[in-house]
Amino acid sequence: MSVTDREVGPLAQSRMSVAPSGTPGRLMVPYGQGRTRGLEADELGAHGAAVDGLVALGLPVVPGLTVPAGAAASLCDPDTAQAAVDLVEQLSGRRIEDAARPLLLRLSASAPTEIAGLPPDLACLGVTPARADDLCALIGRADALYEVWAATVRMIAEYALDVPGAVLDDALLDTPTPRVRVEALLSLTAEHGSGPFPDEPAQQLALAARALLARWDSPRARRSRRAQRLPADLAVALHVQALRIGPADHSGYGTATSRDPETGRLSPQGSFFRGVRRSAPPPNTGEPLDRLAGGTALLEHSLLTLERHLRAPVSVDFEVRDDEISLLAASPQSRPPLRASVCLATDLARDGALGREEAVRRITPAQVQELLHPQLRLTGGEELLAKGLPASPGAATGAVVLSSERALELAADGTRVVLVAGETTPADVPGMLVSAAVLTGSGGIASHAAVVARGAGTPAVCGAEGLRVDLAAGTVRIGERVLREGDPISLDGRSGAVYAGTLRVSVAGPPPELSTLLEWADGMRRLGVRVNADTAAEVDTALALGAEGVGLCRTEHQFLGERLPLIRRVLLAADPAARDEALTALERAQHEDFRALLAAVGNRPVTVRLLDAPLHEFLPAPGQALDAAEEQRAAALREANPMLGLRGVRLALLHERLYPAQAEALFAAWADVAATGVRPELEVMIPLVSLPEELAAAAAYVRDAADTVAARTGVRVPYRLGTMIETPRAALLAGELAEHAEFFSFGTNDLTQLTYGFSRDDVERQVLVSYQERGLLTASPFARLDPHGVGALIRLAAEQARDVRPGIKLGVCGEHGGDPESIAFCDDLGLDYVSCSAHRVPVARMAAAHSALGRRQDAERRDESGSTR
Repeated sequence: MSVTDREVGPLAQSRMSVAPSGTPGRLMVPYGQGRTRGLEADELGAHGAAVDGLVALGLPVVPGLTVPAGAAASLCDPDTAQAAVDLVEQLSGRRIEDAARPLLLRLSASAPTEIAGLPPDLACLGVTPARADDLCALIGRADALYEVWAATVRMIAEYALDVPGAVLDDALLDTPTPRVRVEALLSLTAEHGSGPFPDEPAQQLALAARALLARWDSPRARRSRRAQRLPADLAVALHVQALRIGPADHSGYGTATSRDPETGRLSPQGSFFRGVRRSAPPPNTGEPLDRLAGGTALLEHSLLTLERHLRAPVSVDFEVRDDEISLLAASPQSRPPLRASVCLATDLARDGALGREEAVRRITPAQVQELLHPQLRLTGGEELLAKGLPASPGAATGAVVLSSERALELAADGTRVVLVAGETTPADVPGMLVSAAVLTGSGGIASHAAVVARGAGTPAVCGAEGLRVDLAAGTVRIGERVLREGDPISLDGRSGAVYAGTLRVSVAGPPPELSTLLEWADGMRRLGVRVNADTAAEVDTALALGAEGVGLCRTEHQFLGERLPLIRRVLLAADPAARDEALTALERAQHEDFRALLAAVGNRPVTVRLLDAPLHEFLPAPGQALDAAEEQRAAALREANPMLGLRGVRLALLHERLYPAQAEALFAAWADVAATGVRPELEVMIPLVSLPEELAAAAAYVRDAADTVAARTGVRVPYRLGTMIETPRAALLAGELAEHAEFFSFGTNDLTQLTYGFSRDDVERQVLVSYQERGLLTASPFARLDPHGVGALIRLAAEQARDVRPGIKLGVCGEHGGDPESIAFCDDLGLDYVSCSAHRVPVARMAAAHSALGRRQDAERRDESGSTR
């Protein structure tokens, strides 16, 4: 879009009603007067309309005029050309013959809108061999004039004076300098052309107009227009601009954008060139803008005015003559830096030029995520090792390590490492937390590695195709490529790409203005945003990112790393006495963790899910038990399909002291924290329920634990008791479950797995990628909530639960809680909150605001539609 206060007119050949050539003044429109004459872009061309807009904004422009599209051919007439020369001299306050303050002309063409294939500008019109040396002496750079003049003479010779192009090309092969090139072109034109290159400025301008129009009407140009689906006979307007000549120390041209791409703040960025403007300056010849006479302050006013008008970061072409800025063109940046867009949206809203709702709409949730995470800076020459699933956003480089122990060892010395494994287990978590990134050969975006990495804000790629780890050899095979421990790799957790070597990584860190936009977004959304967090440190991170509480504390994650033996002792106890002893140790450890967690949460809601993990995540691998007896007990507990085995409430009903021990630790910790004046809104969640009777039995355990703690401490802990809806049967029987539950949290990872019959650890790489390529699925249902199947179950469960318990609280705590489209679906259902990993909280906040604004817009459209019927 060009700078204009109104839309560009339709693409059509202009048929202006103009006066005959005897009154040429009426065929020419000085810059800035097109609007007052009722002309638009179809007559003025995109450039003429744009310059009109600049003048209307009170900005300085290069003096010039437009010959409208329907009358462009009239400029080929020497009398009309002479009138154009006279008018430009009058507008610029200079004369071509003036030796002290000389003037030259530039001729350009523009179509009704920005298109490809326009003829090049023809500049230095008015130069003669007799005057060239004096002009070069004034500029101070001889080649600066001759290079531009040569291009102009070359085009006029071929397209207006009928010199064969092959003759010109052959001659130019032997011209080493611009001056010699001009001399050769003038000589060839006199010898082979229909006439010599004239000295008279008006005659040069008339021939230049003939050359531009001939070039525009050439077969090649017509083919280009057809390729762009434009009329082959589309007319162009011609523009005659003043080219004011001055010393190189005080004159030149350049391009500038309005904002610093790194900070997003208003600060002109670009290059400045001395001498006579050319269409394509030689590379690496520009100077920083701060070398402009007067510095970048000359540009700031113009750029600020344009931003307020266009409501976008802008790009301008400008000239400097006698230390004064004049604009040649201005437009919104086609792909502005994201930080610039964020800062501008905030600036415009603060200044009242934009409403806050519109400012929030301008920044998408995906852009928020991009700002929060580092990105690889790719050049196109990188060696791609593998493609996997984008499990956790961000980018990192580091040395390959093949074990958690090795990761801890090298990270302690300050080495950046990438943990590479076939798949990860709870025992790998300490190494994962110190790694710069995680790469696995199996698992999907809801796998153990993905969930832990997202919670820690660590980039991760899972299910990398062809990845094989050989621990004994200390190597990783990816296809035919073999890497050893210590070899550098780089990965992009947003695209799933893994590269060889150490690549450049952009620094993450959004501008402070993003926090302002998110605060405004918070006031616009209905849906609450919580975090999936298991430790006090994770809670602190999430609260800083705007979380309103904890929507899921996975207590099994508190048994990772060095605390893994605590839960193993419970599961593998040889007798009841050993199990009771193990449960006592577990309760003490959980009490400590819960107290830190609740203190970090403060007076906010916190949903604590009692133990829910497949047994295989806790049992020792074959051969790693403490003794033969423990090995035997572990073997007896191993399952063919642990994700559907002894986990969640099922484990609690078989180990009847497990949930009471956890609940007592939780309630005692709440009593301790309450004594300091902090009162978290506690919610206790029973996982993996399929039978109402399961929930009733587990609820009794929790109530008994509350009574036990009240009797011991004298504190009656206020809490809600609820369940996670993660099996289809639970969704179908939600009404019955609501008789026992005060809240539901939809665990969409497992609910998706069980609804589809997809293994979330296996199916993504092997099945879902192929399904998406074949168009059977538009996205992984583990990344984007399936509204038709899984969503239908959530909708049904919500309706049934509200029928039984109207005030029941409903939320989502699966990974879909951080996906914008899934968030919009949850908002449509009227759920109370979504919960996601800490580093997706800002994304969810923006997505919830966009959803609310979209719903409001839809309602307003419906109201308007109804009122017009």
